[in-house]
Amino acid sequence: SEGVGWLEYRRLPRNAFNWEMLREVPVALEELLAAADVRVIVIASAIDGYFSTGADLTTFQGMSQEDIGSWVRICHALVRQMRAARKPLLAAIHGVAVGGGLEIVLHCDVRFAAHDAKLGQPEVNIGFIPPVGGTQALARLLGRPRALRLLYEGGLISAQEALDIGLVDLVVPGEDLRTRVAEYASALARKPAATLAAIRRCVTEGMAGSFEAGLQIERDAAVELERVAANPAEE
Repeated sequence: SEGVGWLEYRRLPRNAFNWEMLREVPVALEELLAAADVRVIVIASAIDGYFSTGADLTTFQGMSQEDIGSWVRICHALVRQMRAARKPLLAAIHGVAVGGGLEIVLHCDVRFAAHDAKLGQPEVNIGFIPPVGGTQALARLLGRPRALRLLYEGGLISAQEALDIGLVDLVVPGEDLRTRVAEYASALARKPAATLAAIRRCVTEGMAGSFEAGLQIERDAAVELERVAANPAEE
């Protein structure tokens, strides 16, 4: 669709993250963020049956504390990159979506899920925690009690259950997923880019601080939009 860029996981067989894939995602995202013809970004999977199974456990075998620290630093840099993005980020989730691959889309703005998707954060079962900002994003998305239950239990939930607790925003028939997301993304892409960026910044940065600090962000954004309106060539 015009104005829409797709970032798709594509590592057979299950989109499990190794070092290479972990490093490729922020590079691909930066390319889409920098592309003048891309106004909305969708994160999806190009592999049938799997959105992502998270970290490749063979990659984790033998990792030192220093290695884990490096892995998490890359993950957190990606989280900050996504939260600072000036373009809407959408997610198209199908199949099995667990662990870090799912965590990444917690930082998107609107999450679509296929009706038969299965989602979860199973890290507790291998003695680990979600390291892609998952503990923080889930608490903010779901509230503390629901976030703790999801993380404590470490099981899979259905798309409908994910919708009920606020983990995803819309559930659609699997065969319609890409079309529905593309239509939504295209509609967003036709709206003023500077205004979308301002809304995203106000909500994302405003939630991270006090209400009063959020009002200041809102004021600054309103003034900036008026400046852009007076100089449309900068839009």
